[in-house]
Amino acid sequence: MRNIIMRTVSVTAEYQPLSAVSLVGSVTISTLPSNAGDVFFRGDDGSDVPHQPGEWYEYFSVDLSGIFVKGTPGDMVKIVGGTW
Repeated sequence: MRNIIMRTVSVTAEYQPLSAVSLVGSVTISTLPSNAGDVFFRGDDGSDVPHQPGEWYEYFSVDLSGIFVKGTPGDMVKIVGGTW
C-alpha cells in the first residue's frame, strides 16, 4: 500500500522522534524559514547537526521514528513524501 506522508512537527527543547511509531518512507524534511533558530538533528554519532531555517533535504526509505530533532520550542519541521 502506498500512502502520502504530510506532517509538521513542533520542535521542543529535548530530542523527540519525527514519528511516534515506525513509519518508513521517502520524504523531504525541511525546517520552516520562519523558525526562530536552528533545528538540531541527532547525528548517527549522537552529535547535534544544525539545520538553519529554510534548509531542506530529501531522504529515501528512512524510518521517521529513528530521526530525532530538538531546538527552539515552537519552531517547526515539515515532512512531505510517501511510502512508495
